[in-house]
Amino acid sequence: MSERNTVLRSLHDVGLAAWFGGSLMGAVGLNGAAKAQGDSWEDSARIASTGWAMWAPVGAAAIGVHLIGSTGLLAVNATRVVTQQGVAASTLAKTVLTGAALAATAYTRVLGKRIELASSGNPQDAEKAEHIPVDTGQAERHLSYAQWAVPALTCGLIVLNTVHSEQQRPTQQLYGMLRRARTLAPYVVRTHHWNPLH
Repeated sequence: MSERNTVLRSLHDVGLAAWFGGSLMGAVGLNGAAKAQGDSWEDSARIASTGWAMWAPVGAAAIGVHLIGSTGLLAVNATRVVTQQGVAASTLAKTVLTGAALAATAYTRVLGKRIELASSGNPQDAEKAEHIPVDTGQAERHLSYAQWAVPALTCGLIVLNTVHSEQQRPTQQLYGMLRRARTLAPYVVRTHHWNPLH
């Protein structure tokens, strides 16, 4: 009743672990270190922006790896989503959380780039910042919320991943399929009696 999908599961789990761990470390460690070591708002913003910019490509790769694994697992488990009670609901919840985490991650990058330009000592960056007027105080507040939202949402994905793992136990699969069949039985009987060919 279950199959081994080691590569897909590894892509899914490693990508999610890096996404969650990197965002949590950045929100706690990197931002905290930047505030502690910066002598001014500009210094702190530059330290944090440099660290987040260095992490961005790794974070993007982690997200990509996770999405590849997620898509592959959804494809190989499509039958279970339809036939096992509860799997569709947890899959939908996971999809919604993934979308929210992606949106929050993208939003942090946009706000981070604006603060990076506003705090940069580079004349070219200062010129770019003039074309993108930004309230740095408001941007920092929104960025702080978004940077904490990412680990919170990805932690939710880890919890749902645990739920999915539990649902794949043979006894849970059998129980869920029986519940699904019992739920659909009245509709099948009604359709059978209504069909004029019978």
